Amino acid sequence: MLHILIGEDDYSIRQMLAEIKRGIGDATALMTNTTVLDGRQMTMQELRGACETVPFLAEKRLVIVEGLLERFELTRKNGKGKAPRTVARQEEIKAITDAITRLPPFTELVLLGGGLKTGNLLLRELAAVTSVKIFPLLKGLRLNQWIEQRVKAAGGSISTQAVAMLVRFVGSDLWTMAGEVDKLTQFASGRRIEETDVKAVVSYAQEASVFAMVDAILEFRAAAAQELLHQLFSQGAAPVQLLTMLARQARIIFQVKEMRDRGKTRGEIQTRLGLTQDFVLRKAWDQADKYSMARLREVFHKLLEADLSIKTGKLDGEIALEILVAEFGQRGAVST
Repeated sequence: MLHILIGEDDYSIRQMLAEIKRGIGDATALMTNTTVLDGRQMTMQELRGACETVPFLAEKRLVIVEGLLERFELTRKNGKGKAPRTVARQEEIKAITDAITRLPPFTELVLLGGGLKTGNLLLRELAAVTSVKIFPLLKGLRLNQWIEQRVKAAGGSISTQAVAMLVRFVGSDLWTMAGEVDKLTQFASGRRIEETDVKAVVSYAQEASVFAMVDAILEFRAAAAQELLHQLFSQGAAPVQLLTMLARQARIIFQVKEMRDRGKTRGEIQTRLGLTQDFVLRKAWDQADKYSMARLREVFHKLLEADLSIKTGKLDGEIALEILVAEFGQRGAVST
């Protein structure tokens, strides 16, 4: 069976993947019958081999492919129009589609993707033969409801004001939000969660907002970045601190991309960079797809310019960062 899970909400995608795993059967047996492939570099032989291998002492095997759909995003050629669909690319899409749609009955294949465009070449072909589950970032009322439902599921309750404060502090990052909600529920111990609890428990709330702002800048979501930037300024965040956080994430993206291009595995990259949390690597891995090495060097140059402007007094810190955010948003992503 084929499952396609795509979208910017990585947390919900991983929850859905966990649900698929539970539906397959015994977790212990599944451990020896699961294959994870990097779709960006995967060959057809590797895909067929993984899907056609008979499960060992189990009824099902699970094959998870990350990044395959991203290989078939429409890109621009020389900045003018869309790149043409070459015969070789069409044949590759047909070969992959044929292999995926002729899965053995014992194989569960899951394709994971980020925020793909509607014109994605491979996705368009596969959408004709199976359903596609899309997980956009939760915002507004839907995000508020998600928080309330998670609190309720844990046996607690939360005020509207506390929900609003959590959203301001954490944003749409459900990985962080889930952890904060769980901590707050335990802290309240049966009583309703209030704003004072959020302030007391979410000790690094401003840091979470900084990460959300950095992600928005590096993912070219200018409007969201500007909103978060102004929010952080109103909370008293120092421009130099924000610039340092931005430079740190850009450096991680650069290192991930450089090591990935040299054929290093996820495990090797995570160990070398000392990234103790998986979601940090996943975030940098996805963001690396949106940059060429030349674009990353340009980003570092812009960061240096902003830093010098602040330190020499040429520009006020807040103005320098607002200009930086605007420039990043205007330029947009450059294909790898």
